[in-house]
Parts: sequence; C-alpha cells; structure tokens
Amino acid sequence: MKISFISLGCDKNLVDSEIMLGLIDREGYEITQNEEEADIIIINSCGFIADANKEAIDNILRVADYKKSGVLKAIIVTGCMAERYKTEIFKQLPEVDAVVGTAAFESIGEVIKALTEGQKRVVKIEDKDKKLDETLPKLRMMTTLGGFAYLKIAEGCDAHCTYCTIPSLRGKYRSRSLESLVEEAQMLADKGVTELILIAQDTTLYGKDIYGESRLHVLIKRLSEIEGIEWIRILYAYPENITDSLILEMVQNPKVCHYLDMPIQHASDAVLKKMGRRSRKEELKEVIKKLRGAMPDICLRTTIIVGFPQETEEEFKELKDFVDEVSFDRLGVFEYSREDGTPAAKMKGRVHHSTKSRRKRELLELQQEISNRVCKSFVGRTLKVIVEGKLSGEDNIYIGRSYRDCYEIDGYVFFRSEKELLSGDYVNVLITSYSDYDLTGEEV
Repeated sequence: MKISFISLGCDKNLVDSEIMLGLIDREGYEITQNEEEADIIIINSCGFIADANKEAIDNILRVADYKKSGVLKAIIVTGCMAERYKTEIFKQLPEVDAVVGTAAFESIGEVIKALTEGQKRVVKIEDKDKKLDETLPKLRMMTTLGGFAYLKIAEGCDAHCTYCTIPSLRGKYRSRSLESLVEEAQMLADKGVTELILIAQDTTLYGKDIYGESRLHVLIKRLSEIEGIEWIRILYAYPENITDSLILEMVQNPKVCHYLDMPIQHASDAVLKKMGRRSRKEELKEVIKKLRGAMPDICLRTTIIVGFPQETEEEFKELKDFVDEVSFDRLGVFEYSREDGTPAAKMKGRVHHSTKSRRKRELLELQQEISNRVCKSFVGRTLKVIVEGKLSGEDNIYIGRSYRDCYEIDGYVFFRSEKELLSGDYVNVLITSYSDYDLTGEEV
C-alpha cells in the first residue's frame, strides 16, 4: 500500500503532517512522493480563510483525476478544512473518501485500515479541547531540510479575535509540558537540527494554562542548553504577552535570535477594538520601543489586515502612518477575508475588494521603501548565515539566511564561497550589496 501526502497551510499544520507521516511509517505503509503511483493520497488542509479552502479544493480535484487511471483508491482530507466542513465535505466533494478532524489525526492509521477494508465515507472527529498526547511528536518524520525544524509548543487559541476561525477549528489554548518539548528538541538535535523555530497560535502565552504564568523564557533557556542547537527563533508573539522576563532572556542568551514575529493586525484603536485585539496603538509603540531599547539589532516582523469591516480612509491612513513611523523590518499584508461563523462576518460596512487591494498595495509599496533602507544599513557588516543550498547554474554562489530571515517568509543572503558547503552549515558573510529584501556578500 503506497501513500502520498500533501501538506498545505501553516508551519503548525506541517508539524501535524510530519507526525502523521511517522504514524503511517510505523504502520508499515510505503510513503511515496509520486502521486501517480499512490494507492491513497492524504491532503492535510488549511481552512483559515477562503483562499486556503480553495487551495485545498483545487488539490482534491487535481488528485481525483488519478482515480480514473485505476491506481488511486482513496482520498483522505485532514486538518482545518476537514474540521470546519466535516458535515458538508462529502456532499460538496464526493471525490473525498475520508475526513479526519484536527484533533483526530493520530487515528490516521485506523482510517487507512477502514478504507482498505472497504468502508465508505469514513469520518473521524474528536474533541478539539482534549488533552494533548505528548508521545506523538516522538514519531515525527522530518520533511524540512537545511538544519532547522519547527517546534510546536502549544495547540489552540483563547484569543477569539472577531475575524478568526482558529478557536473553533483547533480548540482552547493548551501548552505542552516543558519536559516533553525539551525531549523533542533533543531528538531533533540528535538528527542534526541546529535551528529551532518556536511556533503556536501565541508563543508568548506558553505555559500560562498549566503553570499559572508564561514560561516561554524558561523554555528557551532549557532549549538553549541542548548541545548542537545554535539558533532559537520565536514566531507568533502577541505584543500584549511579551514579558520583561522574555526580553531579558533574549538579551542574555546568545542562542536566541534577535528576531521576533509579532502580528499586530492594525494600529487604529477603533479597528483593533472591532477586531477583538487586546493591544492598542500606544501599547504597541511601547512594546516596540522596549524591544529595540533592549536589542538595537532586533528584527521585527509583523502582519497587517486591511479592509476590515468599516475601516475608513482615516483609519487606514492612521495605520499607514504607524507603519512609516515604526518601520518594521519585515511586514506582510492580508486583505480581510469574511469567514462564516465569525463575529466579523456579521458586521456591516464591508470594504470593497478594489479598496482592499489598493490599501494592500500602498502598504507594500511603503514597506518596500523601508526594507530597502534597512537592507542598505547592513552593507559592510558581517552576519552569521545558515546555508540553505547552492544557487543552481552559478559557480560558488550559495543561498542562506541570517538571524533576520525566517525560512520561506523573509529574505535571503546570497554569497560567494570557495569552499564546498552543505545545507545547515554556518558561515560568516561580509555584506557587500543589497536589494529591496535580500543581501549579497562574500564568505569571510
């Protein structure tokens, strides 16, 4: 029985995919990257916004063509879209043979067995708030290359932002135990991982549900004691939960990248309130000031939503002025997506698609100018870089990432080296030139 796997969506979903791959391997099934020879194809879907649903549906319809050849016997859909549309998916997508919810992915072996025994339209849904199984991450089959891995430190979310479906798809916030995370990180280090990227819906809330207080700083310290770990990177840090203890650990611990992904979503107090966000503009300014005061070299990344219901031109201008003033190193912009079942979906005053597109374009043009200035400031400086690979068709030109660059979402460092380097190696690179988002240099 040959099984092929398609993982869509965020890095948190990818970790679930890696665990499922490990479970499938343990059951003795053969995993193949060639979809055309697969007996079963599993699509681990994202269902956060409409575009993610469309991507999942497009993949389902695409692989369904393999059934016509007589090789593909079944399609299994797991993840957020499966959880969100569990009662509708068979009606809308008869090509699907099984649906597995976000809290039931550890049952993937049972579902495969049921399909091979001839069962039809198999559904496996479990309580989204159930206790996390701390043994599952030990089974992970790594899919990332280049010396890094994601470490998912918690599941679910308690924020209940008015535009977001995550709590209904992933359940309440549940931290993993510190001991299990250290154990998993040690396992990853033993496999050659040198960069840990910490992820959760809100990493800065880690531990509060089981220890009574945020213990992200304690976790980071423990992870940094693992031999072989060079870098620890923090994603999805909610600004209101960034503590002085976390900042101090980032300052004092040489293994922690001076990098923070801090999604703010907006900067107008009126819009933030409608979004259900807990920070306000002045509080955002204060935490940014505190972070840069403690770490002048910190790289701050954020995400913004434009076109939220009732967002006025004045509120957008307030956001744009804030972005110009604060000058984030990295910034992503999303157009608001109306999602059924969320409070925002019922709000009046929808912003026209063309207006959302224009606002997104204006913010990205502004950020391009900011990024260009920031990149220029690194010319003449030497940065430690993790190697991702060699540039195809170029002699001695490598591609890598500095502490400022998270995998896939940020820029790159292109550099020349006369040595034969491998993915995951660390080198020092003198920056000699720049573009809007990337740096270029020479190994020194």
